[in-house]
Amino acid sequence: MSRTAPDARTATVIRKTAETDITVRLDLDVPAYDAPHTGHGFFDHMLDALARHSRLGLSVSATGDLHTEPHHLIEDTGITLGQALSQALGDRKGVERYGSAFVPMDETLAHAVVDLSGRAHLAFEPETLDVWGDAGGMTHYHLREFLRGFCNHGGVTLHVRLLAGREAHHVIEAVIKALARALRDAVAVTSAEMPSTKGSL
Repeated sequence: MSRTAPDARTATVIRKTAETDITVRLDLDVPAYDAPHTGHGFFDHMLDALARHSRLGLSVSATGDLHTEPHHLIEDTGITLGQALSQALGDRKGVERYGSAFVPMDETLAHAVVDLSGRAHLAFEPETLDVWGDAGGMTHYHLREFLRGFCNHGGVTLHVRLLAGREAHHVIEAVIKALARALRDAVAVTSAEMPSTKGSL
């Protein structure tokens, strides 16, 4: 993790495996929209949407074994992003903790609810519905693995509901934007207290 000042909520995480090589830089307070570079056009578009709608400083540079399929790249990026979020949050003191957002996209309506509890859980409704198609090879199952990696390594509880929509492109994009807007609220520093009756997260 890289911190430029004692109270700076920033992190840099590098993850290298036999399948992927990923660097994520995250700043929870200073927006910076560096174009992501993963080699997968639609996934880049989703990471850009995540940064812009969350108003977080996010930079992602990644390579992966796309000659097989995008699963490893997408899942490992979620893992790395979750690690960066957890490091940037520190002890999570003073954060709002909860965030919720509805996002429509044409016929699709997605709802994301976030709890920065330190406990990992993903409830992902789209996998129980009849979502069809893909976006440049990315399906809602790849989205699930991205979010699972993010939650498991970020200490995030995330509930994703799909209230309308069946087409993968719109479903994925609406979910990412709903997550982004929920995160924007959840990471905000709103007090000096620990947002838990336990006294810690």
